[in-house]
Amino acid sequence: MSEKLTSSLEDYLEAIYTFIKKDNAVRAVDIAKMLNVSRASTTEALKKLSEKGLINYGRYDAISITKEGEKQAKLIIEKHNSLYEFFAKVLGSSHDEAQENACKIEHIISPDAMKRIISFTKYYSKKYGDEFIKKIDL
Repeated sequence: MSEKLTSSLEDYLEAIYTFIKKDNAVRAVDIAKMLNVSRASTTEALKKLSEKGLINYGRYDAISITKEGEKQAKLIIEKHNSLYEFFAKVLGSSHDEAQENACKIEHIISPDAMKRIISFTKYYSKKYGDEFIKKIDL
């Protein structure tokens, strides 16, 4: 895929992948509820993702994800999980705060900065585990 997805489309793709992985199926109404958006917004996003070749979507057909869509969704989820781990384990943020920050930053962080955060988090976890965060005064 050559053009970058908007943060909104990334959220839709992540939701689709999550549903399909969990339930082997997804409906537009499920996505709308999960993302707290209207059905009309969901339909427009599904059309755009389909045009980009990331999902298979027809108005009355089941929604499925393409190989490229799955690849992109996994990258988005990997970024989210890595950022969550950084905020929660390294910085000691609460679960909710770590999730919120990860959701926002996953869409705008540069590949180099993401790579550095992943490397630092791995180093930190290996060297300090959960003990370091207990010692700092926040």
